[in-house]
Amino acid sequence: MIDAAALRQRARRHAICHSRPTDARRGDGLAVAVVTLVLALGVAACSGSSSAHPRAVSPVVAPTSLVNPFMGTGVGGSAVGDIDASPAAALPLGMMQWGPDTAPDRSSGGGYRNGDTELSGLSLTHLSGPGCPAYGDVPILPTTGAVVGTPEAATARFAPGSQHAAPGRYAVGFVTPSIGVDLAVTTRTGLARFTFPTTGAADLLFKVADSATGATAADTHIVGDDEIAGSATSGDFCGPIGSYTLFFDARFDRPFERFATWQGAHVSAGVRVSTGPHSGATVTFDATHNRVVNVKVGISFVSIADARANLASENTGWSVDAVARAATNVWNVLLGRIAITGGTKTERQTFYSALYHSLLEPNVFSDVNGEYPGFDHKIHVARGYTQYANFSGWDIYRSEVQLLSLLEPTQTGDMMHSLLADYEQIGFLPKWPFADYDSAEINGDSADPILADAYAFGVRNFDAREALAAMVKGADTIGTGAGWNVERQDNDEYLTRGWVQVDRRDKTSLDYTIGGSETLEYAIDDNAIAEFATSLGDHPTAAIFTRRAENWRKLFNPATDYLAARRADGTFPPGPAFQRSPLPGIGQDGWEEGNAVQYTWSVPQDLRGLFDAMGGNARVVTDLDRFFTYLNTSRKQPYDWAGNEPSFGIPWEYDYAGAPSRTQDVVRRIVTGLYAPTPNGEPGNDDLGAMSSWYVWAAIGMYPETPGTADLVLASPLFTEVTITLGDGHRIEIDAPAASAANRYVQSLHVFGVNAPAACGTAVYECPWLPASVVTSGAHLNFTLGANPNVSWGTEPDAAPPSITRH
Repeated sequence: MIDAAALRQRARRHAICHSRPTDARRGDGLAVAVVTLVLALGVAACSGSSSAHPRAVSPVVAPTSLVNPFMGTGVGGSAVGDIDASPAAALPLGMMQWGPDTAPDRSSGGGYRNGDTELSGLSLTHLSGPGCPAYGDVPILPTTGAVVGTPEAATARFAPGSQHAAPGRYAVGFVTPSIGVDLAVTTRTGLARFTFPTTGAADLLFKVADSATGATAADTHIVGDDEIAGSATSGDFCGPIGSYTLFFDARFDRPFERFATWQGAHVSAGVRVSTGPHSGATVTFDATHNRVVNVKVGISFVSIADARANLASENTGWSVDAVARAATNVWNVLLGRIAITGGTKTERQTFYSALYHSLLEPNVFSDVNGEYPGFDHKIHVARGYTQYANFSGWDIYRSEVQLLSLLEPTQTGDMMHSLLADYEQIGFLPKWPFADYDSAEINGDSADPILADAYAFGVRNFDAREALAAMVKGADTIGTGAGWNVERQDNDEYLTRGWVQVDRRDKTSLDYTIGGSETLEYAIDDNAIAEFATSLGDHPTAAIFTRRAENWRKLFNPATDYLAARRADGTFPPGPAFQRSPLPGIGQDGWEEGNAVQYTWSVPQDLRGLFDAMGGNARVVTDLDRFFTYLNTSRKQPYDWAGNEPSFGIPWEYDYAGAPSRTQDVVRRIVTGLYAPTPNGEPGNDDLGAMSSWYVWAAIGMYPETPGTADLVLASPLFTEVTITLGDGHRIEIDAPAASAANRYVQSLHVFGVNAPAACGTAVYECPWLPASVVTSGAHLNFTLGANPNVSWGTEPDAAPPSITRH
């Protein structure tokens, strides 16, 4: 039972803690003094004062100590294989991610595979869980003496137990030969300390042409007696479509004794320049008296000169420890914007490791002078903002952009500005921008919900009117053929019929067609455009795209009450994939990374309409219960595939069907059963933080179900206390004193600081969702949790979250 007086006291304190100085200036001097004191005391004062229960356990104050960068470096299940995370040293959204690449197989997208015991090098760039080999540029390998075979093929054995990784730092000990490595980074640079055995031949191999997908061009220059500079051209991310060039400049803290360059197996001592595939350079130091060699490296996607400028601006000293401390401070501030109390140590480690992964990408792409290479192959200058690259569009629009918008709104606005800069250069919004080209991965037009998500979550530092115009242009443009060079492939069919046919096989890179998922993705995108247009006051555009957002209905098969990909003639293919009681072993024709059963639930904009069409809430709950019999299967099974993005929103859909206690149960089963701070601790590819961001939201107990809006559907918090500090200083405070492994069910909820919809009640909040004002103005939530479902809370039809189709 919650004490009513304590709740009233909390409401008063919430009002003080969430007041702004401008509000206080409208009142008397005492109000000014109170607010000034609160602001001076900061988070601790407000967080502590707003609890109806004594806070016996202090929130985590150094979250970096709980981050395990090796989480996700293993296998995420038989349907996915490698999770593809990298333990490289990195800053939030940093250009440089300097870390290990394992041998003999570098096919992992992150370059690192847990269980390998050899390293091919320490490369300067990585991505977290991309699903395909990417980056891995300019591996640097320390060794001693003669190299057997070609220098590019050289490896070194390391002791897995000697590794240490933390936000901004990576260290490892090589066994043969015995060499210590310690790396730390800034945004665009890094500093390494190599500790060699006593030897006159301490070598550093710069494998300049050995990027993850190889290099089509490379050049290396030995500059004087303490510098190496060069470039590598690589690319072809997930297929041969484009390339980028990375430039680097490396400076040593003392002169090297000698040097050599190579081309393939041919090594040329004393030659200062090497070019072409399979080229690189070796520099040798005398470590008989001084066993330590320090090297700092700057990178750029523009030029060697810019790499040098980045290095001069960000990395002026020679202390790895100092750079690492600075990185720790940056990460502690950012990770600390979500402060948690309670839970087990393992749960806290999982949480902060997932939050860490959520904040690694997209990546800074412009140099300290603002220069960056554009999609038009020209050098541009980002004036007044930072250009970003590497948007895993189909993955991050569902939950990661929303999290970034909460915690880093200015940077997120720069990301939106970056997408618009790409649009200005090539005439369309990119689908999956990788470095300075559009890799065009996965179906859908995901830049639309990405832009709309950011705006809905309060991001304003980008041109929203230009964004809307770009979104409408892409949605109305018809491409030709497979259409990979425009935002919406097969848009001719979508605009003409309202669906994309299943029996179209002009995408030769796939062994299945994707017409069904294209249709549903475009409907989601259209709804995001409608929501965005509404927020900008463009109601005619909103009306057009709201109607288009109901194109999901074109796939509804009344014979089965499920969705199905349609043939060109409008008929539905027969078979077990489309029966109401689907059988194991179904295929996925018509669907991108999934099947008809999994995609039937991909109508987040109109779940009320979908559920009514399927036969109503009771039948939907029965079908969802069957669907969640298994939590992480594959594209060939009629059950949940939690390790893949189309399944992200499905556990939360019970909230729309009058059974929120089932959401509370399923979300908690996934959180505790499929995630852990271990190499195998994610259910699928991390996909540049997308998978991790889902966990962060789920552990907090809320989720942005509908792309393009900021309404949040609810489960239950994993921790007894959560404080989210928003970009403008407001906070979302969550108290759940009884939270535990056993207590996952909401018994009641009190919400303060929110203009609740009438159906949600006043004294006790009766809705399993929160309105958008929570993410812009903050709120205080007090959950009473228990071990048994409360089958009456949040179950009234009017309490369900909004949909296009109203109750």
